This record gives sequence, structure tokens and C-alpha cells, in this order.
Amino acid sequence: MAEATSTATDLPLKIITGADAFGASLKDAMVSHLRSLNIDVEDTGVSSYYSAGSEVGRRVSASSSSSSVIRGLVCCGTGVGVAMFANKFPGVYAATCLTVEDAVNARSISDCNVLALSGAKTSPESAVEIFDAWIKTPFKSPCPASGSEPWSSEISSFLDDSLPEMRQIGNSTAGSCAICCLAKEREFTPVEIMPGGSMKIMRETPTSAIVKFRAGSVEPAHHHTFGHDVVVIRGKKSVWNLSKKERVDLVDGDYLFTPAGDVHRVKYHEDTEFFISWDGHWDIFLDEDLDTAKKAIEQEASWS
Repeated sequence: MAEATSTATDLPLKIITGADAFGASLKDAMVSHLRSLNIDVEDTGVSSYYSAGSEVGRRVSASSSSSSVIRGLVCCGTGVGVAMFANKFPGVYAATCLTVEDAVNARSISDCNVLALSGAKTSPESAVEIFDAWIKTPFKSPCPASGSEPWSSEISSFLDDSLPEMRQIGNSTAGSCAICCLAKEREFTPVEIMPGGSMKIMRETPTSAIVKFRAGSVEPAHHHTFGHDVVVIRGKKSVWNLSKKERVDLVDGDYLFTPAGDVHRVKYHEDTEFFISWDGHWDIFLDEDLDTAKKAIEQEASWS
């Protein structure tokens, strides 16, 4: 391993720690070590591995725009679960390190700012060595992955360019994240098989979406391999469940569940928007064409 070039003055001003029950004793040992180095420690305690990782990740993420240097240290049985949940927050680069080489590579290549340790595989003594290497290794320094030699100018430029791109991950509100999919950012995709309709997937498996249809649109009889829940946000629609020989008229706020496999036809009397959710991936199977559906609806209207 290359010699650490940092000094005590380069150490972070604060490290936020957390663990689950399987990593609690290792976390406590590391908290004692950090304090012996005069590092400010904020210990979030012991919780589930997903809560511990999420809480440390959230706090490190929130501090990413501040002038203070704040990093995280998380422990669970394997060190994997806490890292996965910490990494769900923008600006967090958590890595599970089982060796000193892992720690040096993680810092040099990815500017890792959350160290994840395994309570089951790593002794307190080894954890101290891993942490000390991690905390003292600057970004882009020689590391085992570089053969302990300085990075070439080409790779060094690549590493520099990667950091701004990494910081953007998780920041966009225009993606498919259910939390980020605000109405003002919502872009609908036409449902080609259903003229007049468009959809925005909000979440995948279990899946939810916002669907819009123009007034006068008709969904020909069709079925899905999944049952689905519908809540009308605004508008008016009629749903014929042909399998059960039932008709339901829905307006703002109304709810309807259609079981898997039930064949149903829909008519939109006004511009309509509704929320729909189902288990699994989207599919649709037509049981009639559009002209047949329109004629059936017109025929029923003439009888009433």
C-alpha cells in the first residue's frame, strides 16, 4: 500500500456512525477509536441495517453542500446492507471494505465518503487498520488498483470528470422515482394501443401510474394478467366488466378494483385523469377492436 500522504489536519471534522445489532459492537469500538483521534463523532445508535444505512446516508447527503467535511461509518453483519441503503442518497458513495486494499481503492478511485464494515468478518483491530487507511487516503492517490503507481493523465482526467457526474445521480426530479415525480415534472407517454390515452409510470413492481384519457376516448374490451386498483382524480368514465356483466360509472374520487383476467371496456365522457396500481409489469391483451367497442357502446346508449 502506498504511504498515506494526509496528516491529522486533513481528517474530517465529523464522522456520523450507525449500525444494526450485528455490527453494534464493532461500531462502538470504532467510535472509541475515532474519538481517540479527536474526530467529532455523531453516533446515530443501533437500529435495523436499512434504517442505520439510510440515516447515515441521509445525513452525509444533507451535508454534501456544506463547507464542513463530513463522512460516514456504518456497520452491519456483512457491511453490504448498510452500504446499499446509504447509497440511496445523492452525493453518498458508500463502499464495503473488508481489507486495507479495499479501503485505499475506494478512496482513490471513487472518493468514497461512507465506510461500511462487516461485524461478522472484521475484528476491531482489522477495522482500525481499514479505517486509518481509508481516512488518510486522498482521492486519486496511488493505490493497489493502480499498482501503487500514480494514475496516468488519461485515467486521472476520467476520475476528475466522474465526480460531477456522480453528484448528479439521484438529484433529477424528471426520472421515474415515485418520490421525485412531482406534477410539474410529469411527462406522459402515449398509450399506442389505446388512442387518446397517455400514461406516466410512477413506480415499478409493485407498479403505479397516472393515466389520462381525452373526452370521447374508448378502451376496447381487454384484460390484464394482474388485478388493478383505480382511483379517479378528475373526470368521468364508465367501465363495463364484461366477465361479470356489470357496469360502473366513476367520477372524481371514485375507486374501482378489477380482478386479474376480467375483460373490461371503458368509455371516457370527459377529459379524465386517474391513478392506477398493480403488482408486476404492465401488460394488456385486446379482446375486441376499437370499432366493435364503439358500436357496442352506441347500441347500449340507444337502448337507454
